[in-house]
Amino acid sequence: MKVKYVNKMNLITPLLLIVTIAASLCSVSTFAYEKAQTIKLSADKTQQSPSATRIYVDKKNPYLMIKTVAGKTFKRFADEQQAIQKNPNILKKIVREELMPYINYKYSAFKVIGKHLKKTTAEERKNFVPVFREYLVTSYAQVFTLYDNQPVEFAPAKNFSDKKIVAVNSRVIMQGRNDIDVSFKVRKNRKTKEWKAFDMVAEGVSLLDSKQAELGSIIRQKGLPYVTELLKKKSARDIVFKTRSVKKKAG
Repeated sequence: MKVKYVNKMNLITPLLLIVTIAASLCSVSTFAYEKAQTIKLSADKTQQSPSATRIYVDKKNPYLMIKTVAGKTFKRFADEQQAIQKNPNILKKIVREELMPYINYKYSAFKVIGKHLKKTTAEERKNFVPVFREYLVTSYAQVFTLYDNQPVEFAPAKNFSDKKIVAVNSRVIMQGRNDIDVSFKVRKNRKTKEWKAFDMVAEGVSLLDSKQAELGSIIRQKGLPYVTELLKKKSARDIVFKTRSVKKKAG
């Protein structure tokens, strides 16, 4: 059951982001969830106006940033659920508006290119980055079809004053099955001092690492322009509720 979920997360990642845990920063398997300092996000419990999504996001604090963005995103899912059921592609719009401003997609794109960077031209990289961004939008949106108003618990914040990269750990509370550990890896911009997420890890599986492994070999064999065109096609795909369609057939 858990393995099946992780594979679907790799369609991207999240939240989100949506998102790799550095063992030296925080171990998901050992950190203590302190209820007094835990934020539980359950979209169906909040009754606020649509303008509430325009709340301030503190980009100078990686922990508050992720929690706030998560809350805004989940609330949009709840508020627009009826429209989303009719047109799942609305999830792409929500991801672009609520999530992507806080994702360092350029950094992620260059990490995916990785060791093949010197074999690419500036023009090829310039073309690749915006396409990779849209690919992430589609991937995150597809993953969010699995979210069904489950509560999300965040681990307590840690001192990040001397950190350049931190892992913001969370846990999705699942009824009747094992909870899902999700971690967002966030990086600080040296100039602006603002934080942005660049990787998401679900049950120890890094989205960025998996995409680097998947696309790296294609870049090596066929070049970056080929991968750019490939991701354009993937980004254009419609969002579908796969798990829900299975339930309907089973019924």
